[in-house]
Amino acid sequence: MQLIEPNVQLKAAFNRFYQDFLRWEPANAGYYAKGSDDFSGYIQQLAAEAKGERLQPEQVPCNHYWLVDQENIVGAIRLRHHIDTPYLNWEGGHIGYDVAPSQRNQGYATAMLRLVLEQAKVKGFERVLLVAEERNTASCKVIEANGGKLEAVIVGRDDPEPLVRYWISLI
Repeated sequence: MQLIEPNVQLKAAFNRFYQDFLRWEPANAGYYAKGSDDFSGYIQQLAAEAKGERLQPEQVPCNHYWLVDQENIVGAIRLRHHIDTPYLNWEGGHIGYDVAPSQRNQGYATAMLRLVLEQAKVKGFERVLLVAEERNTASCKVIEANGGKLEAVIVGRDDPEPLVRYWISLI
């Protein structure tokens, strides 16, 4: 299992990852739809975002990584370089991740977060903010297993569902 930057060699693996979302969690498949429509362009966009280029409003520079196990993308994780927009500072956080629905509850999220925290240390982060839905106990356990300390339970800007804010110290 390894954490890698997205690349064009993983097109078939990405398509399997995307199809997994379409089948089991279509509401969240949209985040990856562009990769299904134009994979090369999608990879170029992710690389540009890491450099702070071609960003949409309210978007910040962000490194994207895929967790690959036996030639399958089992998860995707994003490391935002800073959280100086109102949304990111309140409920988006530095890190967001997804595990393919059929691959959940196998330790992939815990491993993926641990690996991206190593990347954050290399990039000079002293601490990172992660936010999850309070009802998402699996994600809360992943964050806590990686050293997350609960700061607060909040309400998001657009969704009344309670959210939990965790900080992970990297020093």
